[in-house]
Order: sequence, then C-alpha cells, then structure tokens
Amino acid sequence: MVLGKIEIVLLIVLAIVILFTGGKKLPELARGIGQSAKEIKKGFRDTPEDKTTKK
Repeated sequence: MVLGKIEIVLLIVLAIVILFTGGKKLPELARGIGQSAKEIKKGFRDTPEDKTTKK
C-alpha cells in the first residue's frame, strides 16, 4: 500500500493534534468538530423567514 501526498499530510496533522491535545482529549475534540459541522449544515439549510418574506 503506497501513501500519497494527501495521506501523508493528514497523518502528520493527526500526529500533531494528538501531541498537542493528548489522547484523552481527542474524543472530546472530535465530538466538538462533529457538532460544529452539524450546526453549519443546519444553518445553510434553514432560511430565515425575514429574507423569504421581504423582497
């Protein structure tokens, strides 16, 4: 199995994140990132009512 440039960069970034946050904080960090992504998607889907009623 040969790793490409993107995979190597991702592995290096992951190693740096683990070094700075520690192994115990990693699940909390991943959970926070997942919740943030969910909120961003929700924000893009929801259209404020004031924008749809005003022209």
